[in-house]
Amino acid sequence: MKIYEKMLQMMRSKEALTKTHDVRTATETIQRTMQNFISGAGKTLPKSPFNSTNSTSSSFSSKTNSARSGIPSFVNDLLSGLGMDVGVNKNVFDDSFEPDENKVDVSDGGRFINASYTHSAGSAHRYKLYIPSCYQGQSLPLIVMLHGCTQNPDDFAAGTGANALAEEHQCFVVYPAQAPSANRSKCWNWFKTVDQERGQGEPAMIAGLTKEIINTYNIDKKQVYIAGLSAGGAMALVMANTYSDIYSAAGIHSGLPYKAAQDVTSALTIMKSGKAPSNMPLSEKNIPLIVFHGDRDATVHPSHGEHIVKQSTIYNKEMLVENGSVLNGYPYTRTMYHDHSGKVNLEYWQIHGAGHAWSGGSSKGSYTDVKGPNATKEMIRFFLKQ
Repeated sequence: MKIYEKMLQMMRSKEALTKTHDVRTATETIQRTMQNFISGAGKTLPKSPFNSTNSTSSSFSSKTNSARSGIPSFVNDLLSGLGMDVGVNKNVFDDSFEPDENKVDVSDGGRFINASYTHSAGSAHRYKLYIPSCYQGQSLPLIVMLHGCTQNPDDFAAGTGANALAEEHQCFVVYPAQAPSANRSKCWNWFKTVDQERGQGEPAMIAGLTKEIINTYNIDKKQVYIAGLSAGGAMALVMANTYSDIYSAAGIHSGLPYKAAQDVTSALTIMKSGKAPSNMPLSEKNIPLIVFHGDRDATVHPSHGEHIVKQSTIYNKEMLVENGSVLNGYPYTRTMYHDHSGKVNLEYWQIHGAGHAWSGGSSKGSYTDVKGPNATKEMIRFFLKQ
């Protein structure tokens, strides 16, 4: 039996705890299982099949990595992607994040403010909102940006450069913050069934926060968009499928298909293998999508970009393929799908040589790669054409 298959088999017996115990108890039990697995594996552990020399494709911080010496790298990658770090300090259950205004490019007088949204369940969720300097009460677009694991709104804003582009294109940008108490690595819980449906879990919270921004400011309801990276990308696709009445288009960077997993075990398997589940649903909504994925992604298998496209191409039959490259950067393949009217309704950008990082992002933030085409710029272009 392969070593990772044995690991997954051991975890299946523990996973049922999440249905009868609180999340922390279940997580600690799974962590003990993983530690027993690691200690019993000796020196026969294989190297990760997805090891990459690209430093930008790392799925966890060096601080976390140093605490996990001796653990197989592919196990680190997968567990980190689900917010289940082995040996992590339990103090990370602090829900606060420290805003770092110096990391964020606020151009031409725009404001980047801290705020919180109280969900109907009574819990408060923090977020940051970029208000462009041009705003004088006129109707403007809104972009919701969902960060990746271990990130926070300031970090994600700095890395994507979304605020500067929003200033240029006169858009609001809101960055919801995932609480460590919901996921210890601050990942959005895209792999939990409760967080994959309308009217419950994280989708209900994100939709409620979006509606609050719409109602507080004069947001054009026909120009509300959502985007995300990795776990945030997977959750952005959940939102596009469950709240298509709110979001007019979505941008998915290094994400996973809608309902690709139903629990921790299936999520671990899907992230690593890249295989599409046999019961993966086709999209029920004709939602405009722009998808980015590096073909050397060592955290979320590169094939998931194609799986996301396949979920939606039921509405998009004709395609145009364009090959290009960034000066002193990566080559890419851009595939454009047209709907029945001839409008480009889906774009798939495959970045050749890129790992698990925001394409064309700034080194001011984490998990970015400056050598790729600018995903933020292309997403905003795509959004505003819808």
